[in-house]
Amino acid sequence: MNLAERETRLSINGERLWRSLMDLARIGATPKGGNARLALSALDGQGRDLVVGWMKEAGLQIHVDQIGNIFGRRPGRDNTLAPVMTGSHIDTQPTGGKFDGCYGVMAGLEVMRTLQQHGIQTEAPLELIIWTNEEGARFLPVMMGSGVFTGRFALDTALDARDSAGLSVRDELAAIGYAGKEPVGQRAVGAYLEAHIEQGPILEAEDRVIGIVTGSLGVRWYDVTVTGMEMHAGPTPMAVRKDALLAASEMVQAVVGIANDKLPHGRGTVGVLSVHPASRNVVPGRVDFTIDLRHVDAATLEQMDRQLHSRLADIAQRHGVALDLRQAQYNPPTPFASALSASVRASAAARGLPAMEMVTGAGHDAVHMAMAHPAAMIFVPCKDGVSHNEIEDARPEHLEAGANVLLDAMLAQAGKREQAYQTATGEAHGTA
Repeated sequence: MNLAERETRLSINGERLWRSLMDLARIGATPKGGNARLALSALDGQGRDLVVGWMKEAGLQIHVDQIGNIFGRRPGRDNTLAPVMTGSHIDTQPTGGKFDGCYGVMAGLEVMRTLQQHGIQTEAPLELIIWTNEEGARFLPVMMGSGVFTGRFALDTALDARDSAGLSVRDELAAIGYAGKEPVGQRAVGAYLEAHIEQGPILEAEDRVIGIVTGSLGVRWYDVTVTGMEMHAGPTPMAVRKDALLAASEMVQAVVGIANDKLPHGRGTVGVLSVHPASRNVVPGRVDFTIDLRHVDAATLEQMDRQLHSRLADIAQRHGVALDLRQAQYNPPTPFASALSASVRASAAARGLPAMEMVTGAGHDAVHMAMAHPAAMIFVPCKDGVSHNEIEDARPEHLEAGANVLLDAMLAQAGKREQAYQTATGEAHGTA
């Protein structure tokens, strides 16, 4: 039996993977079939407890750091080697789905279960990670746990972040029992691989099962305040108004226009807009809104930033309103490790899975990891490209395929691959 044949024989348990996803989805289940399990809520604590229990059953040693990231370690033959890591998050959007983030954690867990079931010990240790507050739906910044781990954010800044009710990350970690003692960011990293649903329509449209993710779009977030003057809607002639909403509406169109000028990778979104005083017969005096600009090329994203400042300033001047444009967050375009992407590509080919190279337009913990360590991602399709939605869905066979590719890629990085597969097929001699 050659190595390729062994690769097709050692596979994860797809039914067990699906069952774990559905069991986790019961915690914070919503009427439309999704999940509401906000970061560091009581429901997030219950989800963490459930998955940590499974990790212990799979023989993993559990460690929790000061920002609440959970690490499940599977020792290798040589524990002086840096571990091969995988993971994602289990916190959700307020109206989130069952697969975003959760699939990456469950796929990693299934890799660990499979290795335990077959008695395989890798040369390097392996680690499964649950990152804290990836979504940013309750606390900012987004991708908090991986950001602190890689030095993007200061620990105290993250711990002091507060939600809309004034509750802090620090206090909520303690409340759910995940205020860990381990220093953040001091764990060695050999490689990091993350499996994820695509959260977009490309794989499904191209009839591909595996996305070989080669990098991420850069993203700039802005908070904008447009200030005009509240005036009575009846007596005030149109020519003398300082209508903040009218100016803001042109600014929204400018954001979309800037992105459309930079296709196919340009993105421009206004996701939040608030009007003051929000009265039917008052000319709006203030509008607050958000902007999300993205592109895969750093120079192009910089050009989009300059265009944004210029166009919005021009609109504000023409309407006689004040503009306050503030950058809230910047993540540069980030390439993934070519060697890890090559492992993903090789596994997909060996297993006969249709695959394609792509970039991710969404932020992921893998993006933060790639800024400091070798990292890559594996995408699988989601139905109609829908995500951050209760109706988010994925096919069990696609999830299984992605987890098998993750298994192969992790073993390729962890060393002694030939010996590991011999153990799995009952052909080992001696020390495995």
